Amino acid sequence: MPDEEDQHQPAPGSAQDGGHPSGGQRDGGQQRSGGEQDRQQQDGTGRARRDRKRRRAIRAHAAQTGVAYSVAARQLAGFGVGPGETLASLGRTVYPVGLPGRWTVIARELRPAAVKLHDTRRAARLAGGRAVHLVERFPPGESHAGPCYAGDDLEDLLAMLYLVVVREAPGLVPAALDLAWTAELGEETAVDMECAEVDRAARLVLDDGIAGLWARVEDALRSGQANPIPAIRHDADRLSLVCRMFTMPVEGPDGEPYVLRAPWTGAAQILDALLVIADDGHAPGTRVRLTHPATTGPAAGTTTQARLQPREVTQVRQPAGKADQGRPEAREAAQDPPAAGAPLPGPPASGTIIGARWAAAGPPRGYEIRLDGDPATHTMRPEDLIVLPRQESTATALQV
Repeated sequence: MPDEEDQHQPAPGSAQDGGHPSGGQRDGGQQRSGGEQDRQQQDGTGRARRDRKRRRAIRAHAAQTGVAYSVAARQLAGFGVGPGETLASLGRTVYPVGLPGRWTVIARELRPAAVKLHDTRRAARLAGGRAVHLVERFPPGESHAGPCYAGDDLEDLLAMLYLVVVREAPGLVPAALDLAWTAELGEETAVDMECAEVDRAARLVLDDGIAGLWARVEDALRSGQANPIPAIRHDADRLSLVCRMFTMPVEGPDGEPYVLRAPWTGAAQILDALLVIADDGHAPGTRVRLTHPATTGPAAGTTTQARLQPREVTQVRQPAGKADQGRPEAREAAQDPPAAGAPLPGPPASGTIIGARWAAAGPPRGYEIRLDGDPATHTMRPEDLIVLPRQESTATALQV
């Protein structure tokens, strides 16, 4: 039986509404003009479209949460989801409209066939080729929260992450022949599907913290120099010099030694944007607002510096179903952010997504956001965030 909201509503001007064959309508004994009738019909059409969008959002929320349609409708109403808005647990934003200097889904589809083929061939070359492809695909830009996808030598840092996966979880790396055949399709999303597991594993390396990351990178570079694949050996030799640049102290203008700080945050944001293409979610730079006033606690409102705090270093976490194929044992998936704490006074705030928290499979389990006017980083559950309307860019060319 269809839902009450889906039942057919009689069209404006029908006989049930007392339509008048003369082109006007009588309301309370007075005939309305044709212009007024047209305006009312347009208003009715607009309401019908909004109702259809609302019903689609309710159905999607019901399917995602596993609740009845009526329960999903009450939940969305309780969250205060407005026209064009969606819960962050639904939908997908790959190229946020508020981040200049971005490609868009439409723009990448309109590239010439020769350019597409060149890009996919480069994307299929692990590790350095794919790293360069991703940096070009997700260029840096200035968001409401500051620079995103930014930093020097990002392609080298991404290549290092892939080499760590090659060493610690070689079973996740697609065969070179499979990648070469897929690249000839000229579709970068097809290569993304082949590299889905190695891309996620590279992103999860950063979630293990940076305390021992450079040691893992150095081990991967030494191992890569003996790899039977020529491209891996070449990348390992080249990146050994880059690794020294980030780990060896240099003398500053004041004569004091210092170590260059690697922009791992920018590398993580590029992989975040890549992963949402296949698994849904919202890329860094997406504008959101809270479903409730800012709260305390690890789930919402807590200042975090997850990428800067030393944590216990473990092996690469494997996606489900891969532990029995002779690869390193996977660490347990990241836990869901705990429940929110006590609310602070004030209305729900707006902010910008600057990072995502991933598990071994599926969409993000949490987002790192920066609220407007607040330099701190907050970790929020997807159901605690509402994505503002029209966040995915629809431009037909690269925005600069």
